[in-house]
Amino acid sequence: MKILVIEDEVKTLQLIKQGLEEQQWEVDIAYDGSMGFQLATRHQYALIISDIILPMLNGLELCKKLRQEGVDTPILLLTALGTTDDKITGLDAGADDYLAKPFEFKELMARVRALTRRMGSIVHTNLLKVADLEMDLDTKTVVRAGKEIPLTAKEFTLLEYFIRHQGRVISKVELAEKIWDITFDTGTNVIEVYMNFLRKKIDKDFDTKLLHTQIGMGYVLKIVS
Repeated sequence: MKILVIEDEVKTLQLIKQGLEEQQWEVDIAYDGSMGFQLATRHQYALIISDIILPMLNGLELCKKLRQEGVDTPILLLTALGTTDDKITGLDAGADDYLAKPFEFKELMARVRALTRRMGSIVHTNLLKVADLEMDLDTKTVVRAGKEIPLTAKEFTLLEYFIRHQGRVISKVELAEKIWDITFDTGTNVIEVYMNFLRKKIDKDFDTKLLHTQIGMGYVLKIVS
């Protein structure tokens, strides 16, 4: 699993990234809150580490927005503001922990270990999540905004493929090969039919649409804000 680090101070960002990678973590980075939000809603992370003072979207607004989108990845806020009131404000915004700057890296790692251990059930590899949509690979169930969505076996397999490749445009040729194990035939509309079935179940009754058509290219599962 990866950790997302959102920090606009390049030196601090690189130090955190290097330290985490030395501890065998994969790390994605963002230099502003808007970029951080896009990454956090498109990919699965074990933890999000974010500064509070950020361009575009500050850390507190980022926390609130992510929680509103149904993202429950643990969030560790970093800030030079270290009073008790500041900490309470951060926790109320949806953060799970708070670390005041300057800090020693070993203290940061202690927080990282505690948060990823505490939230282990959320980042379990058999639970896939994007926005308010959750797919449990063990129970073969799909839930969106608390509502269970019944899918056929093929629809389930198709949705799983999109979630695992969220943000990437997937062609009909690729879907035919990976989902149906066949060579794509331009004379068949089986993929369009199944995409229509899936859209009706996943998107029709919800304001935020997840499945999108890229004309002439294929389909993509992404959050459009």
